[in-house]
Amino acid sequence: MKKGLIKSLAVILSLNFGANAQTKSLSIEDAVKIGLKNGILLNQQKNNLELNVMQRNYNIAGLGPTLNFQSSAQRVYGNTFIQQTGHVINGKVDNAYGQLSANINLFNGFSQVNRVRQAASALDAQSFYVNRTAQDIINTVSTQYLQVLLDVELIKIANENWEALKKQLEQIKEQVNLGAKSPVDEYNQDSQAKGGEIRLIQAQINLVADKALLTQTLLLDPNDEFEVVKPDWDMNLAGEKEDLEPLFSTALKNRGDYLRALKNEESAKYGMKALKATMLPTLSMYSNIFSQYNYVYTDVNSSFDQQVKNDNLKKITGFSLYVPIFGGNQNFQNRTNYVQQKITYLNNLQLRKNAEVQVKTDVMKAYENMQLYSKWFNATVGQVKAAETALELERERYTLGATSFVEYANANRVYVQAATDKAQAEYKLLFQKVMIDYAAGTLKPEDFK
Repeated sequence: MKKGLIKSLAVILSLNFGANAQTKSLSIEDAVKIGLKNGILLNQQKNNLELNVMQRNYNIAGLGPTLNFQSSAQRVYGNTFIQQTGHVINGKVDNAYGQLSANINLFNGFSQVNRVRQAASALDAQSFYVNRTAQDIINTVSTQYLQVLLDVELIKIANENWEALKKQLEQIKEQVNLGAKSPVDEYNQDSQAKGGEIRLIQAQINLVADKALLTQTLLLDPNDEFEVVKPDWDMNLAGEKEDLEPLFSTALKNRGDYLRALKNEESAKYGMKALKATMLPTLSMYSNIFSQYNYVYTDVNSSFDQQVKNDNLKKITGFSLYVPIFGGNQNFQNRTNYVQQKITYLNNLQLRKNAEVQVKTDVMKAYENMQLYSKWFNATVGQVKAAETALELERERYTLGATSFVEYANANRVYVQAATDKAQAEYKLLFQKVMIDYAAGTLKPEDFK
């Protein structure tokens, strides 16, 4: 069972880390472009944006008048009332008529105006959501790309450490053969070398998992092998200090999630006003033009023009006033709808306040992390130099027999940990500018060029 697992792991590692002529380089810029193109949630929200556009246009159209035309033609056998003569004819009669109707709302409590405003605000909210979703994808891809880069660097560190431990093991074996070292030292060094190999394999396993996650996010073919490329960014720019207060102001003007919450609150407020109007009187104006033509087979008929333009022509213009006084369930239904929308507005008000706090919290966190990661990186640079010097001295002393194996092994462990800390700090700081822009809502694909 163990042999099978080891063989499977070897196959996986050989596929991911072996020489492959078809391996392609994937830059952070290309990864961001692919993520924005293939992002499922982003494409779904773009589709929803089209629906919001149609809903807004639908409500705008509701502000205008309605115009309808209706016509009909029929043949009647039996009693038929002839409008132009005022008689009832029993026989065969052909009848055709047409009617043009127009209706315009003069006042309905500004219900339709508020519905237009509600739909327009909802459209703006969706636009901001699309923008923030794109930034979410950029941030996610950047974070996962960073992790893969870090995994590659940690593999490099682990591999160098393993090679050094194997080289030291060969030297100790020679010294043991010459009687200058105890066999115990050989066993201890062999254990250290195998431990270094285990750490290398663990680092490779982490890379496989993180590359798979990035592949899934970008919706790439798992069979297409790629290698990440370290961005050629200036570390000084990544760690430069920015003012906090302007970042707050910038974030509130640009963060799509906050602006979406603001527009959702606004949309709910207009929806509440529109539903309140259903409990108010409405006044509308209407106009109809009607005419028809009758042909009686057993009588003398007037001409088509005479009937349509004079005898049967009817023009109606009027006003309609509707005052809701008491309508039973309908009145209570309108009030219930209004209260429901009011609750929606109040809930969106709370969400907007929460979004504002969230924006400021994210900005503060990214700002403070920028300062701390810069200090962390600067500290690890000195730490690596000191640990590397200490390891070289301990290696020489151990070779000369002036120190114990425990002290030498501890110096090696400290150096490996220092190198790991430096790699983590470097990549964290390198991508911290991305996190600042993401928190401020100004992150764009162009930032990765």
